[in-house]
Amino acid sequence: MDFSGFLSGVAVIAEKNIRIYYNKPPVFIFGLLFPLFLFFAFYIGRSMDLQTFLPGFLAMTLFFTASSVGPLITPWEKRDRTFERLLSYPVTLEIILLGDTVAGALFGLIITAIIIAGTVILLKVSVAVPLVWCVATLLGAITFASLGSVLASPASETPSNIMMLSSLVRFPLIFISGIFIPLSSLGGASFYLASLSPLTYLVDIFSFGMHGYSVFNPVTDCIVLFAWTGVLLMVSRTIQRRNLTKGL
Repeated sequence: MDFSGFLSGVAVIAEKNIRIYYNKPPVFIFGLLFPLFLFFAFYIGRSMDLQTFLPGFLAMTLFFTASSVGPLITPWEKRDRTFERLLSYPVTLEIILLGDTVAGALFGLIITAIIIAGTVILLKVSVAVPLVWCVATLLGAITFASLGSVLASPASETPSNIMMLSSLVRFPLIFISGIFIPLSSLGGASFYLASLSPLTYLVDIFSFGMHGYSVFNPVTDCIVLFAWTGVLLMVSRTIQRRNLTKGL
């Protein structure tokens, strides 16, 4: 298969996922309502500067939205026996995984772009480096959509089981990634633990885009997110291929 055919296959899979899964209730519940409720729980009633808290909230929103589509697609299709049908078409497993990732990334980009536009226009929030924000949003969406593909990889035909597993992975990450406690305030073991989370680097680069300063170098943030994307896609491919060889 040539490169144009590969891209065409990814686009077709992504379009199929967009038409079918964007309007599923779990996508909105786990992808949009959860981060919104968490924001209200931690922000309302506290004397917190919105300008300081906003980078973490936007990173959390992108994290949840981009990673909420993938965990729904694969188990749903395995339950309905459409996953095997896809593999009988002239597409490869890699095309299917990338199509799922693109669908998740686009969902995250759309929702996050709406929230960013609303905060800038309605709340008059200033952005120091808009170009960095745009690059960070795109890179973060791809990274966490790749995480969604990994979370969908376990051999299960029950979407609720996969969504439960994804919650067990995603919720701990938001509490160690400098969202509710600034990275500059973390020290010792807490800082090293936060450094293991890819979400930390998105929070950090969002902070640079808004305020003009960050804990890590913005180039380092981008490199780490890019590396995490490659690792997550490889892990997803390995698990899915192993499941296929076992007939799962």
